Amino acid sequence: MSLLLPEGILDYFELTKVEKEAKMLNIYLEEKNIAPEGYDKKDLESKGFFPEVGIQDFPIRGQKVALCIKRRRWTVKNTGEIISRDWDLVRKGARMTTEFGLFLKGIFG
Repeated sequence: MSLLLPEGILDYFELTKVEKEAKMLNIYLEEKNIAPEGYDKKDLESKGFFPEVGIQDFPIRGQKVALCIKRRRWTVKNTGEIISRDWDLVRKGARMTTEFGLFLKGIFG
């Protein structure tokens, strides 16, 4: 699957399921429980996910493709602040393509 998904996405997301409907392929991804840059995992508590967002990707063998992405959110234990990953930082320092990083930043902020 890593060859079919945007470069670098499996560094941050886990493939949870793939469903094929008529002419649509739904690929479900959940953000891994990896602390965002600037935080230590022991200082964070995972608080589940933001609502799932569907993103249309390039077709594969005549099938429309939707990436169904669930982003994780954390609470900083000592402040109670709710945080999520800063996709602008990921785009600058990771293998993820600039276009996909900008796309995630645009969708998720």
